Amino acid sequence: MDIVPGILKGDKRSIARLITLIENQADEARDLLKQLYKFTGNAITLGITGPPGAGKSSIVNFLAKKFRENNKKVGVIAIDPTSPFSGGALLGDRIRMQDLTLDDGIYIRSMGSRGALGGLSRASYDAVKVLDAAGMDYIIIETVGVGQSEVDIIKLADIVALVLIPGMGDEVQAIKAGVMEIADIFVVNKSDMDGADRLITEIQMNLDLNQDKNKVKPPILKTVGTTGEGIADLYKTIIDVQKQLQDSGMLTNKRKTRINQELQELIREIHLKQIISSFETQIRIFTEKALNKEIDPYSAAVYILENAKL
Repeated sequence: MDIVPGILKGDKRSIARLITLIENQADEARDLLKQLYKFTGNAITLGITGPPGAGKSSIVNFLAKKFRENNKKVGVIAIDPTSPFSGGALLGDRIRMQDLTLDDGIYIRSMGSRGALGGLSRASYDAVKVLDAAGMDYIIIETVGVGQSEVDIIKLADIVALVLIPGMGDEVQAIKAGVMEIADIFVVNKSDMDGADRLITEIQMNLDLNQDKNKVKPPILKTVGTTGEGIADLYKTIIDVQKQLQDSGMLTNKRKTRINQELQELIREIHLKQIISSFETQIRIFTEKALNKEIDPYSAAVYILENAKL
């Protein structure tokens, strides 16, 4: 089966083949993505983020099942940390979600963060497009869990759920400068532990201090990821938030901003490749000069650009 027709029919092998091409940065992948683009924009993307050990995978597991109970097709992209030594990812999430893989209406893909500081690699953005074109109703992106820097999820998700757990010390203070501001929903997981109510109070106080007074406060929910307690409420809240975003026009605005950012990033990426390719010989020559202390790297860069024939 050809890749594009296969993806449009929801064929899992075709989806897997294209995502692998994307991860390998194959030229063929970009051509295939161009063909698929007009079939995207129908899925709701849901980002599940939060610190490591918060139980994000357990929540994703139960949430995917809840979507299936309501006859929704679900794509799951689980971002795992990439080893700085081998470049490989410890793809634990796929193992933890094994029971979901037997469902034809669920597609799960673990992907490495590839060193991206925001927790998301470029490939994950394109993988979302593939799952969207494949007819998924919801695409859940579970991020790697890297704390404050993990704000890239807002560039990819329509709805962001921030998962926190009690007993991690000064949790809210530790993350408020980053992810607190991007959350549409707060989830206090492992809420059967001591300190859950205190954590909810801390989140509410933080929102009172920092929240835009004209903005609706994000809901705060309790869950127990190991048993599925609270997942039904989380599902209902996601549907409610989705409706609010659609009715207010904010969903369209979010997607417009996202396309604008993607265009800028692609222009930078393509332009940088062109520049590096054009200056390859000069860069090699000045690398040797800088190595021999004949020139410093800053002066070399200025000289190359001033003498460039663009």
